[in-house]
Amino acid sequence: MQKSGSRPFKRATTAIPRRFPLTAAICLAFASPAFAQDATTPAPAAPQSAAQREAVVLDTVTVTSQKRSENLQKVPISIEVLGEQKLDELNVTDFEDYVKYLPSVSYQSFGPGFSQIYMRGVASGGDGNHSGSLPSVGVYLDEQPVTTIQGPLDVHIYDVARVEALSGPQGTLYGASAQAGALRIITNKPDPGQYSAGYDLEVNAVDHGGIGHIEEGFVNIPLSDASAIRLVGWNQHDAGYIDNKPGDRQFPVRVDPDTGERASWGGVLTNRDCTSTDLLVCTGRAQDDYNEVDTTGARLAAKVDFADTWSITPMVMGQTAKADGSFAFDEAVGDLALNHFYKEHSKDSWWQGALTVEGKIGNFDLTYAYAHLKRNTDVDSDYNDYGFWYDTLAYYNAFDDNENFINPSQYIQGEDRYKKDSHELRLSSPNEDRLRFVAGLYWDDHRHDIQQRYKIDGFGAQFSITGWPNTIWLTKQEREDKNEAVFGELSFDFIPQVLIATIGGRHFRSENSLKGFFGFSNGWFPGAPYGEAVCAEQFGDDPANWPSFNGAPCEVFNKTVKESGNLGKANLTWQITPSKMVYATWSEGYRPGGINRRGTLPPYLSDYLTNYEMGWKTSWLDNRVTFNGSVFHQEWEDFQFSILGANGLTEIKNANQASIDGLEMDVNWAATYNLQISAGVAFYDAQLTENYCGFTDVNGKPVTDCPAGSLNPDGDVIDGPEAPDGTQLPVTPEFKGNVIARYNFNVGNYDAFVQGAVVYAGERTSDLRLVEREILGDLDSYTVADLSAGFSRDNWAVSVYLNNVFDERADIYRFTNCAETVCGASGVVPQYPNGQVYTVTNQPRTLGVRFSQKF
Repeated sequence: MQKSGSRPFKRATTAIPRRFPLTAAICLAFASPAFAQDATTPAPAAPQSAAQREAVVLDTVTVTSQKRSENLQKVPISIEVLGEQKLDELNVTDFEDYVKYLPSVSYQSFGPGFSQIYMRGVASGGDGNHSGSLPSVGVYLDEQPVTTIQGPLDVHIYDVARVEALSGPQGTLYGASAQAGALRIITNKPDPGQYSAGYDLEVNAVDHGGIGHIEEGFVNIPLSDASAIRLVGWNQHDAGYIDNKPGDRQFPVRVDPDTGERASWGGVLTNRDCTSTDLLVCTGRAQDDYNEVDTTGARLAAKVDFADTWSITPMVMGQTAKADGSFAFDEAVGDLALNHFYKEHSKDSWWQGALTVEGKIGNFDLTYAYAHLKRNTDVDSDYNDYGFWYDTLAYYNAFDDNENFINPSQYIQGEDRYKKDSHELRLSSPNEDRLRFVAGLYWDDHRHDIQQRYKIDGFGAQFSITGWPNTIWLTKQEREDKNEAVFGELSFDFIPQVLIATIGGRHFRSENSLKGFFGFSNGWFPGAPYGEAVCAEQFGDDPANWPSFNGAPCEVFNKTVKESGNLGKANLTWQITPSKMVYATWSEGYRPGGINRRGTLPPYLSDYLTNYEMGWKTSWLDNRVTFNGSVFHQEWEDFQFSILGANGLTEIKNANQASIDGLEMDVNWAATYNLQISAGVAFYDAQLTENYCGFTDVNGKPVTDCPAGSLNPDGDVIDGPEAPDGTQLPVTPEFKGNVIARYNFNVGNYDAFVQGAVVYAGERTSDLRLVEREILGDLDSYTVADLSAGFSRDNWAVSVYLNNVFDERADIYRFTNCAETVCGASGVVPQYPNGQVYTVTNQPRTLGVRFSQKF
């Protein structure tokens, strides 16, 4: 595929944010030697023994981000790592727990298992539909990808060796799923060397909510000198803290001026317990603390070593998470509160079978990784807002069998079925060779069976989808994404272990197909360009003659898009001393194009990310301090942008061009034998570099010249760009950072500790488009502080923690349940003077006690 040439660098609307990352990097780089020199002159302190001085060092961190086992400080990539000990110390159990300590990562979420991940500011703010764009960040469990179209699996974090966050395009080694970066969850493997076991028990209380608990355990059993199994299990109950307050909703009352008869339902919907009548519908859904989550899962892995240099590691892992309620609140109702009227529940069940084979052919390492992933999600959603706001603004109605007005409220029953198979075969030469390489083949097939049923209780049979009672709209589709690739990286030491050059490439082929049914019945919307009207046009008016598609009336569309291309990478690393290294990198990443869920729309194109980066990895004071960082410029070309279009369907368009300038740094300091401090920061300036007009030309390319008064493809007069050149990209703050300090000490025969952690995220915008951004409002900055303390002896430990000490409300995501200009309309309904906007927030202040024991 031919890609457009690079575009000229444009000055930001505010000069300081763009210039600051580079300025800060230069200052810190020059200041580091001075800092190290000053630090070598110690302040007066009590004398230490030689053994104590020897112990005041940082542990070596091993990563496998480049498909090899390497010292983190020798890898020329911006990587953030949370090791097993750090994960335990921070009480990490799930995605939201660890992502807040990764400055390069931002996210949006509808609740557990339904998060969209972004890295380095590569975020349009509109990705999140079950048939939307592929994610721009890949998530891996060991060697295997666990990212589905809806988002990654929310893997429970227990008995995990480390979490690695690889910032920037990882296209050559990881492909389409790592356009902006990759997250890797590395589990502990079976160990034939010794028996071990352990368990953890926790109870916690959430402010404004209920009581939660966690039970976790593992056992490692050697079967022989060359084989072992490892079994891990967990059960977690997360207390609810969102209240579904008792409330009523008055639907518009309209009268026909000619006949004087009722022209709308005009009744009242309530979530209270009561008896329904013709103009009063009672659902009885009011409940406090109703967003509870129960998660249960297990992992079984085995390892068999044979023929001295070969091993095979099969693993099966599964998890089920059941969640009730909503994880958002409505400010018009109150803090941590809303008024919803219909069932809200999700069940996310998945299991993955994986197989990794490792061995040697001569001096070369051979690795084969296979995975089969199956994920089923069942979701019930309250969609009442859609009916209420469209009825209020556009005279939306619904009718029963006798064509009497009825409550037009909708609710959704969704079923998504995912299957994913992936294979990777790679060969790597010895690490110590002056000329070395990694090369491999990759293939995956991702299938998604989509069912979304929009229902109205008592909806007339003549208006419902054929074979689907009470269903006003049906989406029944099959999606398949295929990827094939050959990849490799070649490194050469111009000066052994000092000056190293690496080049990499990936040739890929991808195919995206989508087919099936979407739309209304022919009785409700005859003549529509979708739905049953298409069935009637193709096969006649009698539904008995329509060829069914997986239970839907017929196949409305069937489309496929294919593409192939190449990605590149070049890196030059200078190991100035054994403990100090600098590097420069050029790298590319991409995300495949695809078919819109509304099949009548044209396909959307691939988008590409090009990264220019300079970084450093340094250790000081005999490895008591590490100071790492990078400064970069990224160009995002024709990026994909999802919006809620007509009928609440997601429409994906190529928005335009954007650039992201940034600086990432982290410091780890073993201040004394007892005190360790770590900090990480990220600065980003992410903005459009051309106008976003909101439409494309006949070739699918985004239109950038759209002054006020010009016409869009539908012939409508527009007011100008929906987001002009220089608009800040949403979701990612200009600054995010964290500081963690831990002090270990002795109390008699007990080992004790106290720990504090602070996370800050700056203000973010909620949407790319200016009108929608004004409706939703900005995401405010927040600071979250966590405290913990505990003591241990022999093989057991007790700790107590207080998370979110100041009960801060962190704005994670803001949204409306239909198009922002409809459900967010201000001045229409007195109850919602600013429209109806929801905010997803973090968990309120939580106090927990944890006991653990290892054998």
